[in-house]
Amino acid sequence: MRTRPLKVALLGCGVVGSEVARIMTTHADDLAARIGAPVELAGVAVRRPSRVREGIPAELVTTDATALVKRGDIDVVVEVIGGIEPARSLITTAFEYGASVVSANKALLAQDGAALHAAAEDHDADLYYEAAVAGAIPLIRPLRESLAGDKVNRVLGIVNGTTNFILDKMDSTGAGYQEALDEATALGYAEADPTADVEGFDAAAKAAILAGIAFHTRVRLDDVYREGMTEVTAADFASAKEMGCTIKLLAICERAGDGASVTARVHPAMIPLAHPLASVRGAYNAVFVESDASGQLMFYGPGAGGAPTASAVLGDLVAVCRNRLNGATGPGESAYAALPVSGMGEVVTRYHISLDVADKPGVLAQVATVFAEHGVSIDTVRQQGKDGEASLVVVTHRASDAALGGTVEALRKLDTVRGVASIMRVEGE
Repeated sequence: MRTRPLKVALLGCGVVGSEVARIMTTHADDLAARIGAPVELAGVAVRRPSRVREGIPAELVTTDATALVKRGDIDVVVEVIGGIEPARSLITTAFEYGASVVSANKALLAQDGAALHAAAEDHDADLYYEAAVAGAIPLIRPLRESLAGDKVNRVLGIVNGTTNFILDKMDSTGAGYQEALDEATALGYAEADPTADVEGFDAAAKAAILAGIAFHTRVRLDDVYREGMTEVTAADFASAKEMGCTIKLLAICERAGDGASVTARVHPAMIPLAHPLASVRGAYNAVFVESDASGQLMFYGPGAGGAPTASAVLGDLVAVCRNRLNGATGPGESAYAALPVSGMGEVVTRYHISLDVADKPGVLAQVATVFAEHGVSIDTVRQQGKDGEASLVVVTHRASDAALGGTVEALRKLDTVRGVASIMRVEGE
């Protein structure tokens, strides 16, 4: 074993960063044996140096992150501060000064992953980011390495624990959205401002990363269709149960039917109870991968939290340190396919539409005519009426999102349609 330690700079020492530091310290001997050399925590950049950080010597703590990554003797920079800046500048500076980088920054990678990969390649450095998607679940490495000889056709997953906890609570207890959100906040699953989670921004960033790796194509955050879950109601769950389904906020990345383009989207959807993702409870994550040779694979586990995310960071750290010792780098960006990213209008799936209509003869015929005129075939219809008001639930066969959008727009113009109560896509069949 080499005796000179590999030096690690840690940017950020919050929930995840503190766990990274703790594991590096308590598992130092095991890490050294696995890597082939000891690893040394050489510095920790923080915003508030006065805070007590158990197990981290005060002399290692600094507020000057730029100076830390510019030292020149740092082998690996671990970035867990999040956000776009200063993280982006610190990572590119780390490459310029000879360090490889391990990051958990999904937002930055979804927005500027191509540029960061290029910077790493220019400086013969590694950029690893297993912790950016689905916490402790090994997902990026299997897609990037284990399935490198296969053709991935679809990635379908629950990649945000907060939203899954809320929807699971609504499903299992009949709670409304706000009640379930309040419980998630009280238990620490939801942030004080849950917008990034419940509006799908967090999941969309992860979808962009997964799609890029799975399809060897650059997919940016702006390419991902995003729809939040704040409008999901108890009535939607009741309808889902009547269909033998539940509702999940899904990240869906898939090749188009002809394989010539890809799509990436995040939205709530009904999925059959028989589908493996339907049984994912609480704050857990799970990702379902479909490929030509391997068939169907499912990855499941805790998708967030200090220790689980730190586990993924340390796994990357071991891999990067081994590469440093061998004078090599691991897999970089694979974007050779350069497939076009199609818009949401080209997505084909089934739909569950709930309409508030007048309870009088001829309404169903009018509604059915609108669906037919837009080329959307109806699978089932259920109608309930009372005192001049009625609800009409239509479940379609597979149709494009553009065709469904035109149908809904035309339905809203009918005098007999009082309103479109909800539109839910049906996936996983």
